[in-house]
Amino acid sequence: MANKGEKSKLDNIRLSCSFHILLLPRACIMKIIAELLLFVVVPFLLNSGNGIETSTTHSINYRAPAKQPYRTSFHFQPQENWMNGIVIPSKFYPNGPMYYKGVYHLFYQHNPEAATFGDRIVWGHSVSYDLINWIHLNNAIEPSGPYDINSCWSGSATIIPGKEQPMILYTGIDDKKHQVQNLAIPRNLSDPFLREWVKHSQNPVMTPPSGVEVDNFRDPSTAWQGRDGKWRVVIGAQNGDEGKTILYKSEDFVNWTVDPNPFYASHNTGVCECPDFFPVYINGSKNGVDTSVQNPSVRHVLKISYLRKLHDYYFLGKYISDQENFIPDVRFTGNSSDLRFDYGKFYASKSFFDYTKNRRILWGWVNESDSAQDDIEKGWAGLQSIPRQVWLDKSGKQLVQWPLEEVEQLRSKHIRITGKNLVHGSNLEVSGITASQADVEVLFELPELEKAEFLDPNGVDPQLLCSQEHASRSGTVGPFGLLALASKDLNEHTAVFFRIYRAPNRYVCLMCSDQS
Repeated sequence: MANKGEKSKLDNIRLSCSFHILLLPRACIMKIIAELLLFVVVPFLLNSGNGIETSTTHSINYRAPAKQPYRTSFHFQPQENWMNGIVIPSKFYPNGPMYYKGVYHLFYQHNPEAATFGDRIVWGHSVSYDLINWIHLNNAIEPSGPYDINSCWSGSATIIPGKEQPMILYTGIDDKKHQVQNLAIPRNLSDPFLREWVKHSQNPVMTPPSGVEVDNFRDPSTAWQGRDGKWRVVIGAQNGDEGKTILYKSEDFVNWTVDPNPFYASHNTGVCECPDFFPVYINGSKNGVDTSVQNPSVRHVLKISYLRKLHDYYFLGKYISDQENFIPDVRFTGNSSDLRFDYGKFYASKSFFDYTKNRRILWGWVNESDSAQDDIEKGWAGLQSIPRQVWLDKSGKQLVQWPLEEVEQLRSKHIRITGKNLVHGSNLEVSGITASQADVEVLFELPELEKAEFLDPNGVDPQLLCSQEHASRSGTVGPFGLLALASKDLNEHTAVFFRIYRAPNRYVCLMCSDQS
């Protein structure tokens, strides 16, 4: 739920769907992104539990290959088999480009032998000039030495300023099944695709410190440089039920020293996976910030992927660099008040600062709800979300996201419907959509908001409310929205719907998806 601001009447809500975020109960702003996966050739319907007027524009992309009818077209995924978390190199120096020699690089966890997670995970590697169209390359890192012989897991890449030297830190599963951190560098710096990587002779460069379980010490973050010139990374860890992120420092990216105190710790959560740490401007600017920036114009974000919940949570707070400590505004509670990037399938996310367009970009791993047997039969599992730009809201209380402008180049055929009046209980089929995926923008105009049901949002759990206020239960203002994945008889559909409530001195909006 979100306040509509100073306006006394919530006249218009704009819903833009590029299909993948299934539940955003917090977000009710003038533009709301709801990203869903639209896999099959089905009609779209605009749905109303009340009389409203709607306008919609639909732009569709090419169809998925006939042999893989459920394979996506908008989202990145390898050509076959399993993938999970991603790694994107970041470059840390003022006014420098994000990409290496004009090319964006994307590394990801990959099982080249099967469509399920396995005991020989490698680093897949793809490159792009626009973050939309990707060229698949040979694997960048594969198990080879005693420090990673049982798999090469997640990590991060950093390009050292001045030297133009890319460095990869990654988690290796060693010959004792312990998790250790290793270093790899490119073989040929003149190759913009960075096709070959060489592992450092001193691997492993970090081993589990005292107070950390040897099989729960993984996922080094992108590095940032402190005022003292030393590099810093945080690594996810666990000790008993306590999850923590551990900070390491280095002058040369090879010899690392652990800080004795946890950078951040949370009780009864289990391991903290895939930590991400970055600054954001506090003035509401959409511009991104170099990861090493530390000044009064920024606050910091710490993202943690909690394995027990399989969700990504983020914390806004203050980074006290001279004490190597992050103090969040609010600690993890385990309830709906905790901030999340996404309320659908979205995990092990990674952000980076794109110097070419001065923005911070966020990706996340999407793992379907299919069974392992389903994945084996279709020959692939896992994909990446549509890349999003992310920045701090003007209120300073949460982050805002929006799909990259490059996504719009995927649009081709346009279907436009304007000025349609949806009476109570009606459906309007959007005909002409025959592709597997579509990008949908909808503007709903809502009359008579004064008659909305009263709700005091204080203490209300939006996710619980969504489960109670299902799409088939009629209210005063709502539900209205979209029926995606809809069969002709509507026995099967996924409803993405809204309800408007009247609260003290304002209106609030509930956005839900009903997958029942």
